[in-house]
Amino acid sequence: MSDTKTVQNPAAARPLRIGVLAVQGAFIEHEQILTKLGVETFEIRQKSDLEAPAGLNRPSNRPFDGLILPGGESTVQGKLLRDLDMFEPLLRLIQDGLPVFGTCAGLILLAERLSNDGNVYFGTLPVTVRRNAYGRQLGSFFAERAFRGITDEATVPMTFIRAPLIEKVGDGVEILAEVKGEIVAARYKNQLGISFHPELNEDTRIHQYFVDMCLGE
Repeated sequence: MSDTKTVQNPAAARPLRIGVLAVQGAFIEHEQILTKLGVETFEIRQKSDLEAPAGLNRPSNRPFDGLILPGGESTVQGKLLRDLDMFEPLLRLIQDGLPVFGTCAGLILLAERLSNDGNVYFGTLPVTVRRNAYGRQLGSFFAERAFRGITDEATVPMTFIRAPLIEKVGDGVEILAEVKGEIVAARYKNQLGISFHPELNEDTRIHQYFVDMCLGE
């Protein structure tokens, strides 16, 4: 039997609930990490999942307290979100301040500009991102680097798979991690975007960082 304690949202006296976009990509792994942290998860598969059931005590009638946009294929995810009529509701939630965490493809969806692609998706994170920045031959690699805001140890594990990187950041964007002088993690207000896949490691600290964002810490 697990002795993990359920994380509570003190502002609403109920369990913290994080929605994970589950139309494509590595969403199950994110759910597994959040479960280890005692966080209630919710799979977002259709437009109705973005509407809070009657009686839920949540700010602004949101169905969840945070949102994860997982890795996968950003082009496919972007198309599915429009086909399923989910794009605009998700965009409004992000613009209204819902904490959002984009990993790899999720970072691409959030980026204000893509330097090697004319497409822009949500465009809410003021950064310029380059897709498949390391090329196919070096598309997958592992690194351990410092991550600002995580202070219990010097480094965190980072798994990169055909990863994008952040080429430029706008005003107010905090750089959280770099690999070989290149930006791989950044935060802007309610948005956290990273190039790598923290859900593919046993380390839970980056997800805990996002949980703390959802709790307003």
